[in-house]
Amino acid sequence: MKFVDKVAALGRGTLRAGYIDVLQVNLGYKCNMLCKHCHVMAGPIRTEMMDRENIDAVIRVLEENLEDNQINVLDLTGGAPELNPGFQYLVESAGALGKHVVVRSNLTIFFEKGMENLPDLYRDNRVEIIASLPYYMEENVNRVRGAGTFDKSIQALRMLNSLGYAHESTGLKLNLVYNPPGAFLPPQQDLLEAEYKRELQSKFGISFNSLYTFTNMPIGRFKDFLMRTGNAGQYLNKLASSFNPDTLEGVMCRFIVSVAWDGKLFDCDFNQVIGLSVADEYPQHIRDFNYLSLSQRQIAVGEHCYGCTAGQGST
Repeated sequence: MKFVDKVAALGRGTLRAGYIDVLQVNLGYKCNMLCKHCHVMAGPIRTEMMDRENIDAVIRVLEENLEDNQINVLDLTGGAPELNPGFQYLVESAGALGKHVVVRSNLTIFFEKGMENLPDLYRDNRVEIIASLPYYMEENVNRVRGAGTFDKSIQALRMLNSLGYAHESTGLKLNLVYNPPGAFLPPQQDLLEAEYKRELQSKFGISFNSLYTFTNMPIGRFKDFLMRTGNAGQYLNKLASSFNPDTLEGVMCRFIVSVAWDGKLFDCDFNQVIGLSVADEYPQHIRDFNYLSLSQRQIAVGEHCYGCTAGQGST
């Protein structure tokens, strides 16, 4: 059954936005890494990058939505969002407006030329970090992200801890992300979080706040992997058969708007990758952003949406 029909069969009609708490901005697909599960197919040779005009448009939207419950969070992603020349400008501008800034970092970016000031920038602007660490064992991480990435990630996490991240007294938040290394669903989040905390603390003296387990979406580079291994159909069936209706209340698309590197608007960054923009009757570009209209919009869905609603959900 198609996802749209599955939702309709529950008697709730279509999936609709609830409100907009988060403006998620993709600053570009360029990345210093080439991870096997990357749904945006980011990498060193990608050239897509948000320009200053669209960054300024993002800031204008934040300025125009300063009331309670109107875009409290700016969520920056990529690629490696830090590679955008306007990254620091955007972080500092959003912070000055009182917005909570979240950055999705791969951690290894700290060791690239010209990126030495990133940890201090994050601390000084009280940026919440959501860092990818596919597992707490070296072999597993290097297999997914490339040789040497585990050691760099550990160094980066220690650096962040030394600056006060994940310390109760500072309030600086450091969260980690787990992605399954293959065509299966992630384990129960709270149990895996306990494992991560035990292993990273005992072996490396590392602390963090929360672990998020994300289901690999059948798009981008992971879709290519599924096709090569002949597992595409089986994986899609697994996602569909694991559909959990209780996850629909909290799926991220109901509370965010995703802005692509070129300023186009989407219901989530997964839709962005496959070119499934917000429905035609709603604003299509960041320069035309309208909170009231977009906060009441009907969500554009596809079969990949089963990835966010399978099992415990991926939100």
